[in-house]
Amino acid sequence: MCITRRHALLLGAGALAAPVTLRAQEAWPSRNIRFIVPFPPGGAADLVGRMLAAHFQSALGRSVVVENRGGAGSTIGVDALAKSAPDGYTVGLINIAANAIVPAVRRQPLPYRPVEDFAPISNLAVTPALLLVNPQKLPEVRTVADLVARAKANPEAINFGSSGVGSSLHLGMELFMAKAGIRMTHVPFAGGGPLLQALLAGTVEVSLDVAATTAQLIRDGRIRALATTAPVRMPAYPDLPALNETYAGAELASWHGLAAPAGTPAPILARLAQETQAFLRNPETVERYRATFLEMPQQTTPEAFRAFMEREVQTFRELARAQNIVVE
Repeated sequence: MCITRRHALLLGAGALAAPVTLRAQEAWPSRNIRFIVPFPPGGAADLVGRMLAAHFQSALGRSVVVENRGGAGSTIGVDALAKSAPDGYTVGLINIAANAIVPAVRRQPLPYRPVEDFAPISNLAVTPALLLVNPQKLPEVRTVADLVARAKANPEAINFGSSGVGSSLHLGMELFMAKAGIRMTHVPFAGGGPLLQALLAGTVEVSLDVAATTAQLIRDGRIRALATTAPVRMPAYPDLPALNETYAGAELASWHGLAAPAGTPAPILARLAQETQAFLRNPETVERYRATFLEMPQQTTPEAFRAFMEREVQTFRELARAQNIVVE
């Protein structure tokens, strides 16, 4: 058979194209997966990330390598996730700070878009805060109604602390005050540790903080819990009302979710979502969440989680604009 030069070129092109076609048909995953945790080792986010990475490794039969990329309020790691190849071999955690609050309060634009540059897969864990008072400084304040009445009678006389300007604890207090129609004086601190010490010392009379770091102090009577910022009452504190019961929309719970870079193939996202659902239903996950005061999320499908993220971005943008909260 005579093979012309044109036929030879066509055969050569086909030979070159064949590996590409085969690669496109390879079963995913065919190599290790990178899992970006945008926080240093230790802490709730790292715990959740490593638990989920271990589940993926077992379920998918490939090594899942956790990469801690902390810094800049978690925006460095989240930016790295956004800029990764959308091939299914990089996933990571996103969160309320990097994907909702920081975009709302930062004057300069971020190097990524908080929702559009990601393929949301599932919310993973929720950490509600508790509304706390120093009982020595405010002995008569035993309920949210007591605090609101005191603040209305003495505008800006009560000091509330936060873990920093533009932090979730700051924005949560601003949201509560806006819903309740009160004003207190903001005293920011450089992190949650100094904030808690200031509340204990009475430097500030009121703050929000998470249950994991305050549970023993509440039991000892050194601080008093008035309410939770969770949408509903927390199982760990069934007698503690949610702010949302009196002030609709006065809810704030830090969240960590799973996402891939935007453009990741839909079948891969569907498999990751399926395995994440299995992880969240696992009794061991439920027990470890309970032990560390983590709450199970409500928005666990990709569609519901994306809608939730969009609402969070809008809520904090409106709040930051209304209260003129800006971080350079």
